[in-house]
Amino acid sequence: MVTLASTQKNVFNKPLKPCCLNPAAGFFRDGFCHTVEQDVGRHTVCALMTDEFLKFSLSKGNDLITPRPEWGFPGLKAGDRWCLCANRWNEALKANVAPPVFLEATHQETLNIIPMTTLQKFAV
Repeated sequence: MVTLASTQKNVFNKPLKPCCLNPAAGFFRDGFCHTVEQDVGRHTVCALMTDEFLKFSLSKGNDLITPRPEWGFPGLKAGDRWCLCANRWNEALKANVAPPVFLEATHQETLNIIPMTTLQKFAV
C-alpha cells in the first residue's frame, strides 16, 4: 500500500522519518511532517521545542503550550518534537529563537523556504 510515509522525502531526498508520535505531530497528526497542497502553513520542519521558541510562538498568536483536550492536544514543553510551519521557523530564526531541527524528519519542501545550509546549522 502506498502512503504519504512511503512516498514523501526529507531534505536529503530520502524517505521521510517520523518526527513525533506522542503527541502525534504534523498536518495529518500522524507523526510525520508530511505536506499536501491543502497544508497552507507547510508544517514541514521537525523541530525540538525550546522554551524560547514556545514563548515566541505564543507571542505570535500560536499557543503551543496550553493543552487542548478537545483537540487531543496535550500542549508542548521544551524537549518535545513538533512539526513547525517553515515560515514560522524562519521568523524564529530572524528573532534568534529558532529551535533545533531533525533533518531526516524534515520534509524536502522546506528547502523552498529555508536553505539547506541554514537548516544544517540547527541540526540536532
